[in-house]
Amino acid sequence: MKRLITAGLMFGNLIEISSPALVERYNRALKHLTGKTTALSDFHIDISGYSPEIGDEFGDDHYLNPNGCNRQFILLTTAQKTAPLLNIKFSTSRGILRQFIEANEAQLFALTARDAVAGELANSVYEVSTPARLFDIRKITIEADTIGSHVRDARKLGSLIDRFRNEPDGWRDDLLIADMIGLAKKTGDITRVPIALPVMNFEQANFWTSHFGGFYIFRDVAFPGVITTLPKAGLGALPVSPLMDLRQRNEIADWLARNNLVEPVVQARGLDAGALLRQKMDFILVDAADALNLELGQATRADLRKIAQRLGSALPQEFLGLAALLRWVEGGGEWPRITSEHPAYFYTLRARGHRDRDLVNMLLAELAPLDVRQMYIVHKELFYATYATWSDRKRGYVADFLEREYKVDKAGARATLFGPEPGMDDAAPPPDTVAPVGPWGSIRRGAR
Repeated sequence: MKRLITAGLMFGNLIEISSPALVERYNRALKHLTGKTTALSDFHIDISGYSPEIGDEFGDDHYLNPNGCNRQFILLTTAQKTAPLLNIKFSTSRGILRQFIEANEAQLFALTARDAVAGELANSVYEVSTPARLFDIRKITIEADTIGSHVRDARKLGSLIDRFRNEPDGWRDDLLIADMIGLAKKTGDITRVPIALPVMNFEQANFWTSHFGGFYIFRDVAFPGVITTLPKAGLGALPVSPLMDLRQRNEIADWLARNNLVEPVVQARGLDAGALLRQKMDFILVDAADALNLELGQATRADLRKIAQRLGSALPQEFLGLAALLRWVEGGGEWPRITSEHPAYFYTLRARGHRDRDLVNMLLAELAPLDVRQMYIVHKELFYATYATWSDRKRGYVADFLEREYKVDKAGARATLFGPEPGMDDAAPPPDTVAPVGPWGSIRRGAR
């Protein structure tokens, strides 16, 4: 992982905390939430205030998320909104935190100028001992305050001011006035500079969770479904069906098509399909060459063509399927019929532009694991776990590629590959009469 960290591909965009004042505020918040403090004088934090250095110090990467389903957070600066979220348990958590910060940015800017803000992504579930418990998670609530309780005191001061104004003898109530003065010393003049952090609620209908090896839960679609990364046997009864695992390629393809969640990359508007297919083929060749212990050279396209020639009939089916599609794109071949049983099938798809676009692309990254660029962009947890299993040769190629081709323009690369960012209100399009047969023709339904 050191290569990724050096290249800024892991732990990138974290917020550095090095001033004694901020370290002291963080420790106050940490003591308040966990009962612990750090001895470090400088460290880095993510959007939730989690620090990998402090996690290493404590020997606990989940010190702000001990139960795995109610993540606590510490805000020292509104700049945290651009930081990543590490050790993700739910795919929605970073988006919820960012929305909370952006919706209350002015208030948080004023509050973090004097103290740390702490809170929790709370739901009614406090443990997930069985997969069925995941389906009880439907709403996430955020309620936050400074460690010095400035928001609570401002709310209390506001009610005292109302009493002072509305009670006939309020101006003669010395105890009331003394309480107001005492609170105002902490909060300042809230009549001119109001202090408030509203309780915010967020629906969690469709999401991915790392619990139980990985679950994709879709409840707010035309045809609900659940997809598990591990074999589905032994998971017990679940309130949403069908339950599929990644080995059920036909069933997943059929379900995606019926919900109109994906589109062929060759039909995506504004996408250079030829360039995208060539890059996917390069990734597949690198993996095949690495598996056979072949030297990659400089891994230029010319080097990879030589590897393809050496492999000959041993070329992976994923490569051959994409090559046939590329020939059609460039006008030199027939339209290929790539069924859901073909290893190349999920490499030919991307999510449509709806509010769950990133979640669907996460799922496609699991179904098309040789496309390392897509995996890195949309599913970093999977990418880091997979990266650890590669040879040093492949690690070097992938890290160099991502640093050279993706890091220089992350937003541009995402827009090019996946289209413009969808709005939160962009629901999945309704099923149509074409989608159920799949993008390449009828989906073959093998043994289930």
